[in-house]
Amino acid sequence: MTAPIYRADPDLVKALGRVAVLMGGNSAERAVSLKSGEAVLNALIAAGVDAFGIDVQGNLLNAVSPADCDRVFIALHGRGGEDGTIQAILAESGIPYTGSDVLASALAMDKLRTKYVFEGCGLKTPKFRTMTSVEDADDIVAALRMPLGVKPAREGSSIGIRKVGSREELVDAYEAASEHDPLVLIEEWVEGPEFTVSILQEHALPAIGLSTDHVFYDYDAKYLSDDTRYQVPCGLAPDDELRLQQLAQEAFRVVGCRSWGRVDVMQDADGEFWLLEVNTAPGMTDHSLVPMAARAAGMSFEELVVRILEDTLENADA
Repeated sequence: MTAPIYRADPDLVKALGRVAVLMGGNSAERAVSLKSGEAVLNALIAAGVDAFGIDVQGNLLNAVSPADCDRVFIALHGRGGEDGTIQAILAESGIPYTGSDVLASALAMDKLRTKYVFEGCGLKTPKFRTMTSVEDADDIVAALRMPLGVKPAREGSSIGIRKVGSREELVDAYEAASEHDPLVLIEEWVEGPEFTVSILQEHALPAIGLSTDHVFYDYDAKYLSDDTRYQVPCGLAPDDELRLQQLAQEAFRVVGCRSWGRVDVMQDADGEFWLLEVNTAPGMTDHSLVPMAARAAGMSFEELVVRILEDTLENADA
């Protein structure tokens, strides 16, 4: 029997008013954002919400005005859309928007400073160093255990990330990553299964286990490959999944995030969980993990996007 199509409550639809879905943007994640935005827009319309899409290009200051809409669903990924920039513009304009506020968005986008917060709060995250030139390679090799992960500090969707096992590979990976960001994060690679925990309205959704034939869960595995394997249930014992969910909720909290997002975690051979990062505007494509976790919790995509949008009635910065 086909499940009935989710329709938002008429009073809620009225309260939400006219909704702009911002997508596209100017970052390296533009193509993914367009897919996310189209999916969100179609779901909102199907749920009965008065929504329209805006392909954001060029100057973000001109993206939207209070005359255009009553609130915004941010489906932008990466710089400009996920780092506090569009959030600051919308807050200054008095337009309510989905997701985390300016400070939490900026912090979560910066993987280095997020790790400082994790460390300061006593949450486990892999040992790390920063690399700003090839001259740093010897000190990093001496300080950290191979293999290492090399990643631009302020990019998303695994753009620019490599796994390396030698000094020479480290230098090559640094030079490639620094094309995306002059600040490059180097961290010890945790060998073991990867998990992701989606957060919705401060609650953890079912964890998802990830596996791929790629070296790791990279851009292709996330958005292009059809052979990436998703485990829902995640394969952990109930007590371990609860521990993982609680860790993700704590990571979400200490970074200052609100409403919705996703936390990525590795598990080592001893069963310990290690935090990688927090995502404040995760992908919402047909390959994306938050919709998958919502489905596992019995929630349609239409209900998911309406619930995210509903939070703007309480979380307006203005």
